[in-house]
Amino acid sequence: MKKVFTFIISTSFFASVFSQQTVMISRAEIEAKSLNENLQVKMAKSEASLAQTELLGTRAMYLPNVTVSYTFTNTNNPLMAFGSTLNQERITMMDFNPDNLNSPKSISNFGTKVEVQQPIINMDAVYQKKAGQIKADVMNIKTERTKEYVQFELKKAYMMLQLAYKMKETLENAKETTLANKKVIDNYFKNGMIQKSEVLYMDVRISEIDSQIQLADSNIKNASDYLCFLLNEDSKDKILKPTEPLEYNGNLVENDFSLNTSRKDLKAYNKSLEAYDLMIKSSKAKFLPKLNAFGSWEMYDNKIAQFDANGYMVGIQLSWNIFDGLKSKSEQEKYKSELHKAQTEIEQYTKQSQLELNKAVRSVQDADSKVTFTKQAWEQSREAYRIRKNRYDQGLEKSADLLSAETLMSQKELEYQQAIFEHNTAIAYLQFLKK
Repeated sequence: MKKVFTFIISTSFFASVFSQQTVMISRAEIEAKSLNENLQVKMAKSEASLAQTELLGTRAMYLPNVTVSYTFTNTNNPLMAFGSTLNQERITMMDFNPDNLNSPKSISNFGTKVEVQQPIINMDAVYQKKAGQIKADVMNIKTERTKEYVQFELKKAYMMLQLAYKMKETLENAKETTLANKKVIDNYFKNGMIQKSEVLYMDVRISEIDSQIQLADSNIKNASDYLCFLLNEDSKDKILKPTEPLEYNGNLVENDFSLNTSRKDLKAYNKSLEAYDLMIKSSKAKFLPKLNAFGSWEMYDNKIAQFDANGYMVGIQLSWNIFDGLKSKSEQEKYKSELHKAQTEIEQYTKQSQLELNKAVRSVQDADSKVTFTKQAWEQSREAYRIRKNRYDQGLEKSADLLSAETLMSQKELEYQQAIFEHNTAIAYLQFLKK
């Protein structure tokens, strides 16, 4: 029953794998794909859009503020009653009677009022608008840097997919070699030339390779799913396969390892300092005179929806905030502290970026050396296997020694392919840091 159950599970697994469509994809296609659908890029764009939306609020510095109101009142207050009658243009000589003035009857008033406030000169709002524009520009620059990072992630994901397929190919070749050796060992066992234990050792090795191949299939699916995730594409019933194999292209890095101060993330950080400077100026400008115009149009009647009386008022106001309880001064000190903090953070980030660049350079050099060493080890293990295979065919070696040599050769080939991936990834990351 256990064997039947295992067979059913294995059959279901391979059926699900082969039911998926294999889609070929090249590096050029990856680089040509739009990043607008990437979720990380979308979030960065949303933040930039939010900053742009907040900037719309600064239009109040030059656009008028218009309000319309319709008010009903009923009063017998002497002053309010006389004023309402006057606004309704219904004053008569009887209204000047002291008794009527001192004890008026209640009066109803329906008033419609249109008010307009027009800013003319408000320097604090001018600086706030400029600071808002700087913030929007910074977010746009950050969005571009996010796209560059996603492009690096796409390159890395594509190389992960290449490595996964190369690993499977290497394991399948190792299985073919092991199966060929197993035929020879099986014949030796039938002829009574070797013991059963040597056949079992070979069976264990084949099972081990089958397990590794199954893991390689999972790694292929994982790498394919991650690539689809970065492109925000549906990965259901689809497995991506690279058209180019994983190859070592040599060390293509230039000798200039200095940090690019025009890199978009550094540019965004430095540009953000301008916003703090403008906010400090805005706080100082609150003590400058402000010039604003205002006006209103009013209509009154003692009956609803009637507008028999009307009037207007227009004017210009020059105001000067002499003292606000040190509120503006406190804001200035706050923005100065934030500016100093931002400058320190930028200095730290710049130095960390240079350290990261130096580390990436050494990683490329180390990875390049690792490729050379693992390639030599692989070639030596192949030669060792060839020698042992010839000696085994001549009956001079044990099957356990042959199996050990084959296992070592397969392991060294896998290490070599892993070293190529690490080297190519290190170069891609260094190129990203130097942009």
